[in-house]
Amino acid sequence: MHKRLLDFLDVRLGIRDILEQNLTKYLLPKNVNIWYTLGAVLLALLSLQFVTGVLLLVYYVPNPAEAFKSVEIIMNDIPYGWLIRYLHAVGSNVIVIALLLHMLSVLFMGSYKKPREFTWISGFVLFNLTLVLCLTGYLLPWSQLSFWATTVATEAAGAVPLIGDGLVRFMRGGAMVGDATLGRFFALHVMVLPAGLVALVGFHLFCVRRIGISKPPFGEDYAPTEVADEFVHEEHPGGIPFFPNYAIKDLAVISLFLGLLALLVFFAPGLFIPPSAFEPADPFTTPAHIKPEWYFLWAYQTLKIFPSEFLGLAAQGVVMTLLALLPFLDRGKERRPFKRPLFLTCYLLGILLFVAISIWGHYS
Repeated sequence: MHKRLLDFLDVRLGIRDILEQNLTKYLLPKNVNIWYTLGAVLLALLSLQFVTGVLLLVYYVPNPAEAFKSVEIIMNDIPYGWLIRYLHAVGSNVIVIALLLHMLSVLFMGSYKKPREFTWISGFVLFNLTLVLCLTGYLLPWSQLSFWATTVATEAAGAVPLIGDGLVRFMRGGAMVGDATLGRFFALHVMVLPAGLVALVGFHLFCVRRIGISKPPFGEDYAPTEVADEFVHEEHPGGIPFFPNYAIKDLAVISLFLGLLALLVFFAPGLFIPPSAFEPADPFTTPAHIKPEWYFLWAYQTLKIFPSEFLGLAAQGVVMTLLALLPFLDRGKERRPFKRPLFLTCYLLGILLFVAISIWGHYS
C-alpha cells in the first residue's frame, strides 16, 4: 500500500528524488560531531512545545478573572493535564539550554563566518524571539510569580530615553500590568510570535541546506580555505550519508534531551516552577525577592550593577549588537579555535561572565 502511494506521489512530484537528495545522497563531513545534532534537538523540542501549547489552549481562559482558575483545572481535573502543562513550562527552559549550547558550539567552531552570515543572523534572531516567547508565556498563568516578574521585566523598558514611559505603557496596555497586558501577551504568545518563529526556522533551515554543512575545524586534514566570491554549495565527497548514518545520531541525542525533560518533569519541576507559581496574582501584595527566570538573570543583574538602568540597557544593547554582527566583524578565514587565541580568550571570559552575573543575580 505504501509503495503504491509513493509511486503515485513520485510520478507527480518526484518524491523519490527529493528523498534521495535530502537523505541518502545528502553527505555530511566524516568528522561531524555531536554538537551538530542540536539543530535537530531544537526542532523536536519546538514541535513538542507547539503540540502541548495547542492542548493547553483547549482549556486555558485568557482572562484575569479566570486564567489562574483554568490553569488549576488543567493541573487538577483534566486527565494528564499536569503532564502537558509541565512539559510545556519545563520544556521551554530545556529549549533555552539547547539554544545556548547550539550557539556556543557555532561560535567555538567559527561556523558563523562567511558565507554563513545569514544563517548566524537568523539563528541569533530565533534565539531572541524564543526568549520573548518565554517572557510572554510567563504571564499567562496569572500567578503571583508571573504577575510580578512581568511587572519587573516591563519596568526595565522605562529606562529608554524619551520613549521609555510610552514603551512601558505600550507593552502593558496601561500604567500597570492588568487585563490589557494579559490580552496582548496572549495574542503575541499564541499567534504573532509562533508565526514569526515558524517563518524564521524555515529560513534558517533553507540557509543551512542551501549553503551546506560546515566542516568541523578539527583534525589533521583540516585547512582554512578561501571563500569564493560567487555562491558555492559546500560539498563533502566521501562523507557519510545523512540517512541512516547521521539520522541515528540525531535520534539518539533527541532521546537524550527528551529523557532529561522527562526527569525534570517527573522528579524536579520545582527547579523551574517555584511555589509562588501556584499562588493567584495579587496586585496589592508584592512578594519578597521576586526575580526573573534564570536566562534573564544576567540582564536583571546588569541593570543593578550600573549606576543607572539606561547604562545597563546600553551595555546589554552593545553586547547583543556585537554578537549579531560578529560574522561581519570577524572576517578571518581561520576557524580552528586554538589558532585564534584572542577569540578563544573572549569566548571563555564571556561564558564565565554570563555565569557569574547570573549567579550574582540569583543571590542578590
